[in-house]
Amino acid sequence: MAGLGPEDVEVLHAAARAIRDHSPAQAERLLGKILARHPTHAEALRLLAILHLNTRRGALAIQTLQAAISHHPGDALLQCDLGNAHAACGDHAGAINAWEHACVLAPDQVTAWFNLGRAHQQQGESRAAINALQQACALAPDLLPAKILLGDALVHIGRFEDATQQYRDAVRLHPTCGDAWRGLSSIKTVALSDADALLLSTQLQRRDTADSDRIAMGHALGKLQEDRGCYPQAHAALVAANALQRKLTPWRVQDFTDYIEQVLVMTSELPAPIDPELGREAIFIVGLPRSGSTLFEQILAAHPDVEGAGELPDLGNVIQRESRRRQMPFPAWIQQVDAADWHRLGLEYLERTARWRSSKSCFVDKMPENWKLAGVLRAMLPGATVIESRRDPLETAWSCFKQQFYNQPHFACDVGDIAAYLHGCERAMDQWRARDPEHLHLHRYEDLLAGPETGIRTLLADCGLEFDPACLDFHAANRSVRTASAAQVRQPLRGDTARSPHYGALLDPFRHALGLPAS
Repeated sequence: MAGLGPEDVEVLHAAARAIRDHSPAQAERLLGKILARHPTHAEALRLLAILHLNTRRGALAIQTLQAAISHHPGDALLQCDLGNAHAACGDHAGAINAWEHACVLAPDQVTAWFNLGRAHQQQGESRAAINALQQACALAPDLLPAKILLGDALVHIGRFEDATQQYRDAVRLHPTCGDAWRGLSSIKTVALSDADALLLSTQLQRRDTADSDRIAMGHALGKLQEDRGCYPQAHAALVAANALQRKLTPWRVQDFTDYIEQVLVMTSELPAPIDPELGREAIFIVGLPRSGSTLFEQILAAHPDVEGAGELPDLGNVIQRESRRRQMPFPAWIQQVDAADWHRLGLEYLERTARWRSSKSCFVDKMPENWKLAGVLRAMLPGATVIESRRDPLETAWSCFKQQFYNQPHFACDVGDIAAYLHGCERAMDQWRARDPEHLHLHRYEDLLAGPETGIRTLLADCGLEFDPACLDFHAANRSVRTASAAQVRQPLRGDTARSPHYGALLDPFRHALGLPAS
């Protein structure tokens, strides 16, 4: 508020309250009064930029903040908000640059370090994320979101003991912190204890536990009880957690089945590609979650010519952006697109993912739900390889039910929804593979376990890669793994991963929905 008189200070406070209370017209009027008298005031311009962001005028927010910074180049808070504006506009590089600048200007500013760490984590840059988040935690030891994100980043690079410490600290601060319990239970190499079981059960009985925490804690308790061999108790905890999640965010199976019908018809005929080799540096791994996709990626990423990029949102983002441009949802516009349009979209995807090819010739995009877009790849990225991972349907279904997914609504909260999703995925992929057998390949998790070297050689050949013995020792690869299987893929292959037999008749509803015989 430096440089403002008492009346102007009160007007600026009123403008901030108007932004908070979602009254943009009032906020803009009040800020206009201040800026008419103090056109370069840092806080007035910052609030104006926040108002622009709240009203979805990201480019104007960036312009406003840059103007403010030209008058106040040493203002770390302006730089921090500039990072927020760049991030809102999808400019991750610009956001990271602004937050790094803010950290230099004000090394004791927690928000800048936290935002920088979160941005690096979202970009898959786990080590850079750890450096920034450690600074945030040192400055604010009680900041739960920073502890959780730091724990997640440590898991991704295999530092499980350090990650456990972060999650444990979070639980000590807040015993019902669902994210901390989720993190602890995801480290499959470190079992939860009897004391954890008692604490989880006690906290779940509290009436003031938030639903989001209750769901995460229920999943953690289910995992803990399964590890202890208490299968009825594990089943009950997971059923309760998923029932609550489905009540809060129901998944619409009819919308999904309608999508499958439409996309199969729309992709039956596509124009011949302008460049049949476009995208040959890309390897997509698709299929259901918990079907072994992370394992297949880890094997490929052990190859000296391959970069494992993890679950990239870029393919979906390119399609969504085209849908907004055409003002109609995908897949309704597929048959309006010519070869030049598909070529343009393919180039856009390759440009967005170029950083994953800075040191290696190929990269793996392991976003499981990219299977929904696999039907257009023969026109958009005709040279790309698609690996579909499949696992025993009952194991896949039960593993999905046990996993807490953060993108909601999600099919994994209900037995019938899981079966519909699994059958829809397999039906669509079977048809698309028949249309493009040269580039779409099916690999089964159980086949890999039964014959690791044979399976690995076949996988590499399907991706156009020469065999390399490093792929046999995939568990030793030093890379960031940003999925629920981060701990598992750092261990040698095991043949005893099936869990469904332990539950017997408790899983008969799954068997019935999947069309399998009862136990």
